[in-house]
Amino acid sequence: MLAIELISDAVPPVHTSDSIQKVYDRMQEFRISHLPIVNEEQFLGLLSEDDLIEEPDYNAPVGALALSLVNPYVLEDQHIYDVIRLFYERRLSVVPVLNAKHDYLGMVTITSMNEYFATLTSVSQPGGIIVLDVDIKNNSLAHMSQVVESDNAQILSSYVRSFPDSTKLEITLKVNKQDISNILATFLRYNYDVKATFNFTDHNDNSMDRFDSFMNYLNL
Repeated sequence: MLAIELISDAVPPVHTSDSIQKVYDRMQEFRISHLPIVNEEQFLGLLSEDDLIEEPDYNAPVGALALSLVNPYVLEDQHIYDVIRLFYERRLSVVPVLNAKHDYLGMVTITSMNEYFATLTSVSQPGGIIVLDVDIKNNSLAHMSQVVESDNAQILSSYVRSFPDSTKLEITLKVNKQDISNILATFLRYNYDVKATFNFTDHNDNSMDRFDSFMNYLNL
């Protein structure tokens, strides 16, 4: 997905002639702490709530303010991961999106970003979650997919977490089954380290008990 696809039309930008009070009220209305400032289609910068607080005259136009942020933005054809990185690195509540001429096209809000992330990780779909500890040299999503598919299930989403000075990766799998007993048993048979499971139920509500019994049997 590209940045242009996540633009939200709900929040309008501000203009140089808008008063500080008007901009502050808009930030409060949409529960954000940043707003792009534009002159027609020209992107001038990103206003921060901190920029407004430091000015004693709330009737003054925002065009007269010195901006504390150095024009953070993404281009329309940048990948959504670039947007996520900018949100994280600059602690932003909105990210402006520009075209190749650096004209303002719109903004990605933290709300639309959260909605996209929810879709990306399939949180709205029912299923079980499996967290594995895997050696970096043994990291094979293809093999993990084979394990999951062996029980007629599918991986809905996955993500990897690495740790400094460690040869281990934490891999989280969301699968489209809540009874993941057979999948867990297969992972254990292949010597995977199952770190945690979530949303783990079956129709008899005893799958966790059966899994605990199986784990105890393996530890004998």
